[in-house]
Amino acid sequence: MKKQEKDRAEALAKERARLEEMRSFERLYPECQWIGGVDEVGRGPLAGPVVAACVILPQDCEILYLNDSKKLSEKKREMLYEEIMEKAVCVGIGRVEHTVIDEINILQATYEAMRQAIAQMKVQPQKLLVDAVTIPDVSISQRGIVHGDARSVSIAAASIIAKVTRDRLMQEYDLQYPGYDFASNKGYGTAKHMEALKKLGPCPIHRRSFLHLPEEEQ
Repeated sequence: MKKQEKDRAEALAKERARLEEMRSFERLYPECQWIGGVDEVGRGPLAGPVVAACVILPQDCEILYLNDSKKLSEKKREMLYEEIMEKAVCVGIGRVEHTVIDEINILQATYEAMRQAIAQMKVQPQKLLVDAVTIPDVSISQRGIVHGDARSVSIAAASIIAKVTRDRLMQEYDLQYPGYDFASNKGYGTAKHMEALKKLGPCPIHRRSFLHLPEEEQ
């Protein structure tokens, strides 16, 4: 075997071993055929919605390079998004807008987006694996996993679906509200975004509670 082929084979074996380790939480529940991973994206930005996803993967599903969406390039996330959507048993997406975030705070909005994502599932999960938190007012048995988006294939898949969905929304908002660089910063408080806020003021999708504006400017 040529060295290049050997290196590729070793890299593939290493990746499959990593994925097998990421199935460790799913394997804890052999009695559950349908395990849903849940994650959110968009707790920190100054603008736009918070988006959550719930994903059930087939038990024998292999999606190479599945990982926490923050550890992946945009190109890799887009490719994995398509593969997850093709291979998943079921995908649900929840979205809570900036106005609701301002009303009920970002943590409660995150929970609501997660509940919406679960409610969208055409196949009801028997167990939920959730990144970092326990979702209130959900009847399905669940387990919160710290750094779950890097430790569970189901949560990683949800992380990617939520991230790509929200990024695409922010790219659309960039066309609607030019000047804030939403296509690049996705609503996060980058230097260019903060400069635009000083120059243009907030646009309709900014989270007023995150900007700490005087009441007359809200």
